[in-house]
Order: sequence, then C-alpha cells, then structure tokens
Amino acid sequence: MSDTISWNDFEKVLLVAGTVVRAEVNEQARKPALKVWVDFGPYGEKKTSAQIASLYAPQELVGRQVVGVINFPPKQIGPFMSEFLLTGFPSDEGIVLTAIERPVPNGARLA
Repeated sequence: MSDTISWNDFEKVLLVAGTVVRAEVNEQARKPALKVWVDFGPYGEKKTSAQIASLYAPQELVGRQVVGVINFPPKQIGPFMSEFLLTGFPSDEGIVLTAIERPVPNGARLA
C-alpha cells in the first residue's frame, strides 16, 4: 500500500483531458515509442514521447481524447523534449491509455 496523501497533494497534480492532434513513430527512442502532440485547450498544445507503440498506431490516436499530467517539468528524451506525461496502465501487451468515457472540453481537470 502506498502512503496516504492529502487532498492538497492531489490538487497539485494537473491531470487534464486533451485531444491528440498529431502522432508519429519516435525513431530515436531506444524502446518502441510514439511522439504525441495533444491540445489541452487553455493550457495549449504539448508534446510527449510515450512507450505506447506496441498497442497503438499513430493514425488511430489522432482525434482521441487522452489524460495527461501537464505540470511536471519538461524531460529530455534523446533529441526530443517531452512536455507532459501521457497516462495509462501497464499490461502484459503494453501500456493501455487512460480512457475518457465521453467527450469533455480540452483542459478539463480530473476531479
């Protein structure tokens, strides 16, 4: 079991919905990964490199809503600067993206 956190701790994490506007294979990644650009509405467009290539093709992600953590500091991944963390759940087949059950506005915070 993990340590208990306070509500204030949870509120510090900006978990928001956004729509994938572009995706491509990250050729420079050591492990199979995709570069993904997401429109987070009032937070702007952000990019990330995510190890999701085993379950997702770039073309099937465009237009899909995803959940990202957008207030981590940027992280250099090879020559690519990752600006947010794309959320998902590990499985034997790979990372399964966090699903949004019905459309919400880009930039909506997880509550």
